[in-house]
Amino acid sequence: MEKRLLKRLPDTNIIVRYLIKDDQNLFAKAKTFFDKVKKGVERIVILESVIAECVYVLTKIYKVPKGKVAESLIALLNYRGIVNDDRTELIMALKIFSDTNIDIVDAILCAKAIDNVEFFSFDENLKKIHNKVLETIQTENKV
Repeated sequence: MEKRLLKRLPDTNIIVRYLIKDDQNLFAKAKTFFDKVKKGVERIVILESVIAECVYVLTKIYKVPKGKVAESLIALLNYRGIVNDDRTELIMALKIFSDTNIDIVDAILCAKAIDNVEFFSFDENLKKIHNKVLETIQTENKV
């Protein structure tokens, strides 16, 4: 009987230890884990709430620039063992977060409100950003 790979749900702390490398013991454990994820040996789902918390911790506590945070998390989301159904939207959200002045939760909303989902907000700035995202996607799809 074939053994099926289980999916795991890493928490914020494991991801932050892996990216920040501030505790060598915890970093080593996280690196061993994420090396397996990178190769596809481990299968994981990174929840959007964990992505949001990682962004908060990295930008507010560790003062990592938002562009670097987005770049690091996008690289992580591209690991072979990431099996999120919403990986494309999370990557898009991190790009929106990096390129605009909105927070990660609003960026996730913008990214998730693309296909057959109506975006609803009272925030005029957020609506403009969402419309810009839609225009960009439509332009890219025409090419």
